[in-house]
Amino acid sequence: MDQDTIYHFVGIKGSGMSSLATILFDKGLNVQGSDVKKYFFTQKSLEEKNINILEFDPDNIKPGMTLIAGNAFGDNHPELVRGRELGLEIIRYHDFIGDLIEHFTSIAITGSHGKTSTTGLMAHVFSGIDSTSYLIGDGTGHGEKGAKYFVLEACEYKRHFLAYRPDYAVMTNIDFDHPDYYKSIEDVQVAFDEFSHQVKKYLFACGDDQRLRQVKAQVPVIYYGLNEDNDFVAKNIDRSREGSAFDLYIKGEFYKHFTIPTYGNHNIQNALAVIAVAYYEGLDQDLVAQRLANFAGVKRRFTEKVVGDTTIIDDYAHHPAEIRATIDAARQKYPDKDIVAVFQPHTFTRTVALLDEFAQALDLADQVYLCDIFNSAREKSGDISIQDLLAKTSKADQVIEEDDVSPLLDQHGQVIIFMGAGDISKFEKAYESLLSSTYHSQV
Repeated sequence: MDQDTIYHFVGIKGSGMSSLATILFDKGLNVQGSDVKKYFFTQKSLEEKNINILEFDPDNIKPGMTLIAGNAFGDNHPELVRGRELGLEIIRYHDFIGDLIEHFTSIAITGSHGKTSTTGLMAHVFSGIDSTSYLIGDGTGHGEKGAKYFVLEACEYKRHFLAYRPDYAVMTNIDFDHPDYYKSIEDVQVAFDEFSHQVKKYLFACGDDQRLRQVKAQVPVIYYGLNEDNDFVAKNIDRSREGSAFDLYIKGEFYKHFTIPTYGNHNIQNALAVIAVAYYEGLDQDLVAQRLANFAGVKRRFTEKVVGDTTIIDDYAHHPAEIRATIDAARQKYPDKDIVAVFQPHTFTRTVALLDEFAQALDLADQVYLCDIFNSAREKSGDISIQDLLAKTSKADQVIEEDDVSPLLDQHGQVIIFMGAGDISKFEKAYESLLSSTYHSQV
């Protein structure tokens, strides 16, 4: 990479793009980018580093730049068209990362669900023990000069993770998602099989997931999970309001007791993945235990705040499996309160393909409110509306709007979970503002 080149990110507010931009900036490179004017939570870290964020405009593109193109934007994007006219080097996000990680001991985390949380935990543990750069899908990136390790989130969408050849890979699960691209669950399975063939040293797979048991890697597969037939098994699990604790057994032998400040069985599985990789890399497991115990979490994954007597949780859950896991975690921490789900579907194709599953998952809450389907850059419209999900979900009786979240005031004193991958945060902020003003007017 050239210290004199300006690296221009087309779509810099994307979660992976903002992370990568931060990494290059940390390495002392000249970084800027462009995106839509609308605010996204991912831009906060960019603004903190004074990385220039422009609005999309072909005039942003100048001779001598290297363009890094976000995967959400096609080759016909005006900035990319201008770049080709100027003869500039244009590199897709995933291809750039594929080349970058070859200089480190790389650990790639993939799976249909849990990638970001596991990547964040892996990065937290490894960076506290040895020099580590990392790229997390919540928009967090860090470039450590002279780093030994590179921890990254590897997305399966459109098989983008096939650009990576990591030393180690973690697979959290295989499920049907991204129905705008994948034809079936078998198609997803094939993609993960293909990725497993590119791992250089070890593959770590959650053995509680039956589809991961079918992956045929060309390197040794180490299974972790809660079931007895795994290599790394959590036993004597204690789920409390303070978090989770468990005894770790490796190949049937007791190894160590661990405590984590997170909730739900999925977070225990995530911790097992990190412990297993650290074990095979020979890291001090006392230090691993310390880092696990003080993990603060990643952005928009069970992010909590309290207003008055009401607990508000912001979470990225946008698939039925993730909704179930988030509600399970909330019930562990708040067993004496009602759990209220406020959900915004993300993409029309996903909502159509998983309509019944969404309804079943949401009905695990005590009360459900819905927001209109998010119009993403990927999909602007579809053959379904939020009313179709409303009709399927027995715990939901209305759709709320950003400019009127007052129906949620009926749930004060309970746990309100805002879930979705679109702009559900604007509903959370509107509710928080309304609740705060209501609360302060009463005291």
